[in-house]
Amino acid sequence: MKNLLEVENLKVNFRTKKERLRAVRGISFSLKKGETLCIVGESGCGKSITSLSIIGLLPSNGEIAEGSIKLDGNELLGKTENELEIMRGNEISMIFQEPMTALNPTFTIGFQLREPLMIHKKMSKKEATKKSIELLEKVGIPNPVEKLRQFPHELSGGMRQRVMIAMALACEPSLLLADEPTTALDVTIQAQILELMDELKRQMGMGVVFVTHDMGVVAEIADRVMVMYAGEVVEIGDVDRIFNHPQHPYTKGLLGAVPNVDDEEHHLNIIPGSMPNLDDEISGCRFHPRCPYAMDICRKKNPTTFQVTSSHQSKCWLQEVTDVDRLHTTS
Repeated sequence: MKNLLEVENLKVNFRTKKERLRAVRGISFSLKKGETLCIVGESGCGKSITSLSIIGLLPSNGEIAEGSIKLDGNELLGKTENELEIMRGNEISMIFQEPMTALNPTFTIGFQLREPLMIHKKMSKKEATKKSIELLEKVGIPNPVEKLRQFPHELSGGMRQRVMIAMALACEPSLLLADEPTTALDVTIQAQILELMDELKRQMGMGVVFVTHDMGVVAEIADRVMVMYAGEVVEIGDVDRIFNHPQHPYTKGLLGAVPNVDDEEHHLNIIPGSMPNLDDEISGCRFHPRCPYAMDICRKKNPTTFQVTSSHQSKCWLQEVTDVDRLHTTS
């Protein structure tokens, strides 16, 4: 199947008065239509910056230094702001982490829902209103006609997030970017939102890039998982492989930190230290200061990406050691 999204060697910097800080350090991945790719990692690893780069909404001091981002074979980098505005909401949509800041508090829900339909789909106000009611019904909002007349502050957090999803899906985009859309919600509403997004994805055949730090959410919705650390992809693979056969020590640490309520003897894993700052210069593997398996080569040389299986990659020198041991065992 042809890839819907292809990201190659993406490098993103942030300009300061003194230097350029490297936030994303040459990552590559792809996404097929109808597939959900979850990007996971601690805060500051580059997850959100990656999704903002795809939709072209980096902060003013952010810049894409190198790489390629193709949507359905169409290169996005180098497009003008006007060209990107036409694509946003139409071909690419994004659900932001906090709907209260993403929604405009001075306009009604109806105005904000109608706007993309009238701009991108050239609908009349009457047609856009009818479609807006249908969208609110689709995302499970009761009394949709009444809700169109309300302002964001009059809705609960869960309702606002459903409105954000309705806005993102209004023009039936082929690619949906979701930046931790359930973080601020209680677990009951979170489960409803995740179920809703998965159902709508199947109905519309979208590709979804879902940014999260919650491995429980990943297990529920992901087809594939991309683990990021300090601006790099350290492991990527099918969700079953990542959960049952993790290769990178960082991935193992993240999974070990997930509570297991069914196992009374389960002990939560702690990854020592913290994510390095963007201006921290670390020789070799950027995870080695926190890694319990660090070897001499880890401190001296950044690892290459090793092919574990045809659909599973790990960026860790331990993989080379494992591969060598496996060869000796089978010879």
